[in-house]
Amino acid sequence: MSKAEIIAELPKLKPEERQELRLRLAELDGDDWLDEGELTEAERALIEERFLDLEANPQTSIPSKEAKARLKASLNR
Repeated sequence: MSKAEIIAELPKLKPEERQELRLRLAELDGDDWLDEGELTEAERALIEERFLDLEANPQTSIPSKEAKARLKASLNR
């Protein structure tokens, strides 16, 4: 099966099947995406800004379990 044929079949899959594919692809890719080099100064500044905002406004954050649930729900659409 060609890549084009695989891509054409993806919309026909159920959400659970697409999630299974995502997990399998992540497993095959490993953590390579984590090792793409150093952060740029802009990326570092953005992270620092977000940490400072979290410290200043903790009421605006959500628990990690809720964040994970939201992400899973958005992936299963």
